[in-house]
Amino acid sequence: MSTSLKPMALGYVLLAVLRREVSLGMRQKGEVLTPLVFFVVIASLFPLGVGPESALLLRMAPGVLWVSALLAAMLSLQRMFATDYADGSLEQMALSTTPLALLVLAKALAHFVLAGLPLVFMAPVLGLQFGLDTRALGILMLSLLLGTPTLSLIGSIGAALTLGVRGAGVLLSLLILPLYIPVLIFGAGAVEADAAGLSIGGHLSLMAALLVLSLFFSPLATAAALRISLE
Repeated sequence: MSTSLKPMALGYVLLAVLRREVSLGMRQKGEVLTPLVFFVVIASLFPLGVGPESALLLRMAPGVLWVSALLAAMLSLQRMFATDYADGSLEQMALSTTPLALLVLAKALAHFVLAGLPLVFMAPVLGLQFGLDTRALGILMLSLLLGTPTLSLIGSIGAALTLGVRGAGVLLSLLILPLYIPVLIFGAGAVEADAAGLSIGGHLSLMAALLVLSLFFSPLATAAALRISLE
């Protein structure tokens, strides 16, 4: 990573790019509404499909809600770099003095704000139809708050690798879904552990560790993948 810019300047650039990406995303309502509507529809289909048995719904809730959130967060990954790639902005970013990894980090965080954060706030509403109590809903929100930024950061690698590739959506899913498995296991596991009367500290600690690792490694890997895609 280039050291030509001071840390304070890098932080300013990060915030400026993050604000720009969020502002542009908010102008396109589909960026925010599509994952949210998909999340609601998928999570709502399960109670209709398996019937009103409360014990079964309660047991299924953590897995169903987490899988629905994971799939919803993936919907907009393909567009993370597509617009900048099409209009040539991505090449300018790669040639600028600002580290490309920093710009990638800002775009991944913007994806979390636009696609992941709404899921965190919608999850308790959907959890009510599965019969989750207040404590379980709080743990579900906390696990999603730790997990969805990790999904955006890991997903940025797949978005970069499949940039400009025909059939990128399917390829992106095949590349990214295996990497999402630990987040899914620990996220749903935290809610299930609490329901079983077990400690959730281990699950949440591992999710926090995954988030930290993703914050450090994902932007570097994504920047490298983007340079390969631009060649």
